[in-house]
This record gives sequence, C-alpha cells and structure tokens, in this order.
Amino acid sequence: MARFRRKYCISLITLVLLVLIITVILKGLTPEDGLFRDPAGVDLFQGRQNEMERENIKKPDQTKISDTTQSNKDAGLEAMLRKFPPPNYYVHAFYYAWYGNPKFDGKYIHWDHPQLPHWDSKVAQGYPQGKHSPPADIGSNFYPSLGPYSSRDPAVMEAHMQQLRTAAIGVIAVSWYPPNMKDDNGESVDEFMPLLLGVAHKYQIKVAFHIEPYKERDEVNMFTNVKYIIEKYGAHPAFFKYRTNTGKLLPLIYVYDSYLVNSEQWAKLLKHTESNSIRDTPYDAIFIALLVDEKHKRDILTAGFDGVYTYFATNGFSYGSTQHNWESIKDFCKDHNLIFIPSVSPGYIDTSVRPWNFQNTRNRMNGKYYETSLSAALQARPDFISITSFNEWHEGTQIEMAVPKQSQTVYLDYLPNKPAIYLEITRKWVAIFGDERRKWQE
Repeated sequence: MARFRRKYCISLITLVLLVLIITVILKGLTPEDGLFRDPAGVDLFQGRQNEMERENIKKPDQTKISDTTQSNKDAGLEAMLRKFPPPNYYVHAFYYAWYGNPKFDGKYIHWDHPQLPHWDSKVAQGYPQGKHSPPADIGSNFYPSLGPYSSRDPAVMEAHMQQLRTAAIGVIAVSWYPPNMKDDNGESVDEFMPLLLGVAHKYQIKVAFHIEPYKERDEVNMFTNVKYIIEKYGAHPAFFKYRTNTGKLLPLIYVYDSYLVNSEQWAKLLKHTESNSIRDTPYDAIFIALLVDEKHKRDILTAGFDGVYTYFATNGFSYGSTQHNWESIKDFCKDHNLIFIPSVSPGYIDTSVRPWNFQNTRNRMNGKYYETSLSAALQARPDFISITSFNEWHEGTQIEMAVPKQSQTVYLDYLPNKPAIYLEITRKWVAIFGDERRKWQE
C-alpha cells in the first residue's frame, strides 16, 4: 500500500509539472502563433477581409480598370486628332449619305444609278440607257477607294471623318429629305442622322443640313421640317450653329433649288413682318438660298433669306457658278447684309449618269482647276467657303479619295497624284483662308 501511494504521488507530481510546463509554453506564445483562436473572431476577421477584398475588386480595381480603359481610349483619340490640322468651321463640304450596298442595305443604292435620257427624245436615242451594275460598274466616272460603300456603315463614317479632318474641313452640309421621303434613286437618310452626328462629334466636325427640294415643298411644311430638325438634332453638340452679328446663336441651313418656291411664299416664312414667320421663334435659323441666275438676287432679298451659295461646280454653267462674278456677288451681299458662300470644286464630269452632257465637263487638270476655284473664292473675301463636294460621285465633284480601277468600265483617277491629293489641296487652302480671314478682321 505504501508503495502504491508513493507511485501515486510521483504520478501526481509528474502530471502537475506537465501542466505547469504546458501553461508556461502557451503563455509564451504570441497571438499570431496561437494555436487556438475564437472561431467567431476568425470568421468575423475573415468575413471582413473577404468583404474588403470584394470591395477592392468591385470598386477600386474595377474603377481603375474602367478609368484606364476610358483614359486610354480618350488618349488614343486625342493622339489621333493631334495628327490632323484643326477643323475650320468656316469651310463646309456638301456631303451625301445616300449610298448603299447589299451588306448593310440589302441592295446597292445610288451606285446603280440609271443613265438619264436627254430631254430631247431624238438626242436621247443616240446614248445608252439603263442602270449601272455594281460593284464593277458604278454610276460614277471615278472609283472610290472604299469601293461602293454604304453610308450607314459606321466604319465608312469613321473613314470619311478622318478624310475630312485631313482636309481641315469643319462642317459637312448633309443632303437631307424629311422623314419617310427620299430622292428618286435612294432611301431615307434621316433615320441614321443620329449615328452620323455621333461620329462627326468624335472628330470635332459639325453637321449642317442641306434641305433638298422634296415633293410639294412650300413655306408651311418648311416650317414644320425645320422645327423637326431643331427639336430632334438641335441640342446635339455636333449640330452646327453660327453666331450672327446680332449675337444670336442659330443653325445654318442650306436650301437647295430655293428658286423653285416663289419669293412671296418664302417671305411668309422668312420675313419678320409676317404673322406665321419662323423668325424670333425657337426655330429661327440662318437660311442660305441657292443663287443660280442673276435675277435671283432680288428674289432672294424679297424672300428674306440670310445669304446665298452657288453650289454648281462648272465654271460658267450659271451666273452664280461663274467665278469672275463672285466679287460682284460679294458686293451685293455686303450691301444688303447677306452672307456670301461661294462653292468651289475640283472639277465636274457626270457622263456616267448623263452620257450626253459633255459640254459641262471640267477637267481637273491634276488639281489646277480646284486651286483656281479656291483662289477665286478668296479674292471675293467670302464669309464661308463651301466645297462641291466631299462625295457626290455621280457628278465627279468629289474630293474623297479615289483609286485607279481596272474593269470593263473605264474609270478616271487622280494619277499621277495619290488618292488623297484633293484632301491635301483643300488643307493647304483652308490654312490660307484662315490667314486671310484674320487679316480681313484686322
């Protein structure tokens, strides 16, 4: 029994010593080294850590990625725009958005333009008639570098804006018909005007409207259609507005073939004295009439227009398009407080769609015709210069890039110059025009 007690005491002492040793060891451990932690505390810490990680992923990291992407995108666009000369908003180019192809439109539009017959049936018999058959045979004497494109194609819009910026052109005057209306060979263009405005804005280019002579156009529906344009597009940053001498910031609207409506009708829309006038309403604008014949000058005054443009590309074709008349037209405009906008062009040829119209062809002469036209415009000290055109391919007035094309159809080209030659000529003269305008203002 004594032996058993002695063994029991020894075991008890050993157990106590073991407990003491373990206690000392546990007390010596740091919190980071601890073998036991409150499970609730661990979960709480882990939960907060996960929450912080989620917040970091969802907020700072994602924002950083988003900001970086947007920043890179903006920086890339700014870097690209710096390669171009600044846009001159006193230089306008007539722009046509009426082209289509099977990929975007289900068919060719305008590239298959018919060959128009001469008004004299006897003369008409001597020339071909029928429609062109794209893509090898298009309704143009030149062939575009982009091929027979669709005006709805965003990539085409981008390419056009880059070409326009290369030329330092600040405004495009888009050929426009009211909704659900179109020209004889095309489709409605109004439905994709928002996209065009968006791409133009990206490149700091402004958009003006060139209202075509739609069916039954008169002073009443013109008011309605101008109201539509301003309500739908007027707030867009790419929508072109011009500050007048009176301080008003107003849209500038070209009215093609304005002479088809008589001056008394126009006066009801454009004269301040008329009860149904558009003047001093939210839909007021700067209305620019087409000057064709000399007699139209007085009609334009009677009608109440704010200015004139000449549009046609053939020097000598009309009174307005004859370059040696531009200085006297400018004097007339100055005397009557009108804006004068002569229209310059690189040349003219429309025999792909009017095969009998050789007399109005004007050879480009490797750019000399264009430079002569630009020089004549500057001599007249115009308020703006308009270019006929950026891309009216049917009449061969385009400055858009064209390329040589081998086909059964014989196409003209810009050789020996490169496809961008007319953009480069434009850029040179836009710079000259800018310098001259500053001198005139001084």
